[in-house]
Amino acid sequence: MNLSDQITPTRFRTLMAGFPSGVAILTVVDTASGRPWGMTCSAVCAVSLSPPTLLVCVRVGSPTLDTMLREGTFAVNLLHDGARSAAELFASGAPHRFERVRWEHAADRGGPHLVEEAHTVADCAVSGRQVVGSHTVVFGEVYGMRQHRAPRPLLYGLRRYASWPREAEPPGGGAP
Repeated sequence: MNLSDQITPTRFRTLMAGFPSGVAILTVVDTASGRPWGMTCSAVCAVSLSPPTLLVCVRVGSPTLDTMLREGTFAVNLLHDGARSAAELFASGAPHRFERVRWEHAADRGGPHLVEEAHTVADCAVSGRQVVGSHTVVFGEVYGMRQHRAPRPLLYGLRRYASWPREAEPPGGGAP
């Protein structure tokens, strides 16, 4: 018997609901078709400062994951607190989600930048991956970064969205 057999998916979700995180939308473009792919992700973590590396966790079988691994790049759009509708849209699996948001893409970017929903976007090159159960951990070396506005991150925890509390902001509203 595995020790984890007594931890059901429901119990594990309850555990993690008590650990809020920021919300991001991962994006990538299939260069053969020109089609953008994207999904909401709260499993984003800094791994290393040198080289600057993030990790993201993506469900095995996701078309966004498949395209990220095939293309070797992706963008991490860190959402601001007014972007809840985009987070919900990209979590829904709606087929035409990119038609409902403003995005920009250039050849030197890892994926589309959601310029109205993201406070900051990191362009990443896939530097490694590891399958763990139902998800693949993808390591992305950050090679570009663009800040669209001062960070006021969208948060997710206790199964709901929230804003960063104003009293927790540094003087100047969080601007760099």
